Amino acid sequence: MRILIIGDIVGKPARTYLKEFLPSLRVNLELDFIIANGENAAGGSSITLDTAKDLFDSGIDLITTGDHIFKKKESRDVLNTKDVIRPLNYGPLSAGQGYMIKEAAGKKIAVINLMGRVFMQPVDCPFNAVKNILEDIRKLARIIIVDMHAEATSEKLAMGYFLAGKVTAVVGSHTHIPTADERIIDNFTAYITDLGMTGSFDSVLGREKHQIIERFVTNMPVRFNLAQEDIRIQGVLIEVEDETGRALSIQRVEYKKEQ
Repeated sequence: MRILIIGDIVGKPARTYLKEFLPSLRVNLELDFIIANGENAAGGSSITLDTAKDLFDSGIDLITTGDHIFKKKESRDVLNTKDVIRPLNYGPLSAGQGYMIKEAAGKKIAVINLMGRVFMQPVDCPFNAVKNILEDIRKLARIIIVDMHAEATSEKLAMGYFLAGKVTAVVGSHTHIPTADERIIDNFTAYITDLGMTGSFDSVLGREKHQIIERFVTNMPVRFNLAQEDIRIQGVLIEVEDETGRALSIQRVEYKKEQ
């Protein structure tokens, strides 16, 4: 099985490019399943029913999120009605669910969303949260993908080793900067510290760079608008041994919109 996992999608420029480019990419790469982090899909923060529709219309099969998911009230409706998940360790009282099991190419695929705690808002322990559900999930699906949405590289890598040999992949999201440390841990689990971003690269993390610079220089509040130029898709392509759920390879990918 071939699975594409796409880094944080930032706003309308990214959604537009995905709708233009992703259907043909799915055919050309013979993709069986596409996962994307969509917590920045709606104007750069959270997700709405309309923006979720854009992403699913582009060919994405399941959407993960992160710490910005509840910035828009409508996100609750998205989580309760669409194939969109929020970090599991928000706890059982939050809207939505922290994992989902789907079927592709005749195989079950489980996707788990976690969020880190280092330099992030207070949430439950991600290690305990995934440990408590993993045994039950492994009875239902051999292929298990974990999106670890976190700031600290150490916390992401620790999660990779914590789940090594138990899940197909642990991929980091949130920082919007791709890392060059993709690997297979214990000859089983694909890992990368951060997938990168889908959005404008003539920017600072998808926002107009001059506004970000002004904020740093003046320390005054500034409105951050979405940047529009040099749109790219970043992520990883993972090849999986269907019967065991073992990752056979992981490859960083980047696609640039032609101007």
